Amino acid sequence: MNVFDNREAQAMLIADLKDPFDSEDYLYELKFDGIRLLAYVDENKTDLRNKRNKELTPIFPELKNLHQYVKKKCILDGELIVFKNGKPDFYEVQKRAMMTNLFKIDILIQKNHASYIVYDILYIEDHLLIEETIENRKEILNQIIEENSYIAISKVHDKGIALFGLVKQLELEGVVAKRRKSQYFFGKRTKDWIKFKLLEDDDFIICGYIPKQNQMISIILGQYSKEKELIYKGHCSLGCSYSLLKQYPFKKINHAPFNIYPNGNEEAIWLQPELVCIVEYMPSEKGLRQPVFKGIRDDKSSSDCIE
Repeated sequence: MNVFDNREAQAMLIADLKDPFDSEDYLYELKFDGIRLLAYVDENKTDLRNKRNKELTPIFPELKNLHQYVKKKCILDGELIVFKNGKPDFYEVQKRAMMTNLFKIDILIQKNHASYIVYDILYIEDHLLIEETIENRKEILNQIIEENSYIAISKVHDKGIALFGLVKQLELEGVVAKRRKSQYFFGKRTKDWIKFKLLEDDDFIICGYIPKQNQMISIILGQYSKEKELIYKGHCSLGCSYSLLKQYPFKKINHAPFNIYPNGNEEAIWLQPELVCIVEYMPSEKGLRQPVFKGIRDDKSSSDCIE
């Protein structure tokens, strides 16, 4: 099996943790607000793939020449981000990820071009590196990447609590702690990589919406149970507008997609449960508290949104 040629690598997943900590056994990195991508790079081409293995290089053409700054054939793991007003802006990334009009894409590139922040390296010169420790893999990254405004290596920190304090001060996304001796597991979630964030977030299916004033809407959220039943999860109004929603393909239906009708949705316009969105919220035993709509994601299927 040739993982490179067959594009068969899968990004290692990150477990959740609420409280920041310090430990000599871990290194710490910023958690950037963007799209996780694997980059297949050789001397002739850069191929950027999201979690569903969709190629995104044509949508982010400013990154098509990243191979010019990478000295070896390899597979990189990183985050595609767009800076706006000095900070990563998730909405700008998601807006680009759904576009097909090359003229409009070029206009956005002139305003704020995308960048690729590299976390890890999985493969180099026909050899998998997944059994190497992350410390060794980071050292290889430093040897083969020439950093610039389009590609950079994620910086490593020794103190998780202090880094999280900086995240709060700058209102960034969060911190990822990685065990220094950790290996890389394709598509697996382990306690070797854990995150702490200012707010929780999760993926939900958009099951409908309720119109509000001034083209604003309240979207109706759902997730599948382990038994594959679609469960009502509440509403999200902050950050939601009909003008934003209609940028994405959706299909109206004439009934609620839930087996049990959720009360308080008599004015709802129901949708085929296909679009997936990210919602950020304060943790609460009573469901979503102060939910904020962060954007649509096309790298996850609605069937993968499981409570």
